[in-house]
Amino acid sequence: MCVGGVVTMACAAYAAVPLYQMFCQVTGLGGTTQKADKPSDVVLNRTITVRFDSNVSPKLGWSFEPVQRTVEAHIGENMLVFYRATNTSDRKVTGTATFNVAPDAAGLFFSKIECFCFQEQTLEPGQSIEMPVSFFVDPNLVTDPEASRLKEITLSYTFYPIEGEKAAATEPVAAESGADTVKDNRS
Repeated sequence: MCVGGVVTMACAAYAAVPLYQMFCQVTGLGGTTQKADKPSDVVLNRTITVRFDSNVSPKLGWSFEPVQRTVEAHIGENMLVFYRATNTSDRKVTGTATFNVAPDAAGLFFSKIECFCFQEQTLEPGQSIEMPVSFFVDPNLVTDPEASRLKEITLSYTFYPIEGEKAAATEPVAAESGADTVKDNRS
């Protein structure tokens, strides 16, 4: 009986993190964004300001910043923006980005189609790349009692190093398919 309880507790603890991440993805809790399979079919007349923020762990040895700090997007409009990363260290480094949006109420309505944050990024010493984020603000935002009042959303990324064996080299993500269906906002 006691062994069964211990096994159940161990399984519950192991499953807690992925289940919590799935819950946040579904509900937008904590500013967790949504992942969309395709661009929005509906574009509203109303616009919203989207700000872009970047942070980087000092252990990574990269500089990381948005190419453009803000965009005015029509709600439902498919947008394409870029972040620039440069490996300022003297070694090959693999990093991964975490992300969220603020205010938290926007998480359920901020949908990414393509993002460098969906996979690890590896940069050689001195290498710079521009990495795409394709997104839209879901038109359902205007019917939500809390989110409908939003005039501004901030999308924030933090890059961290991948350590140990998990740091297998991967190809940096570059802008690719889908660019013809979105508005490119590089300056």
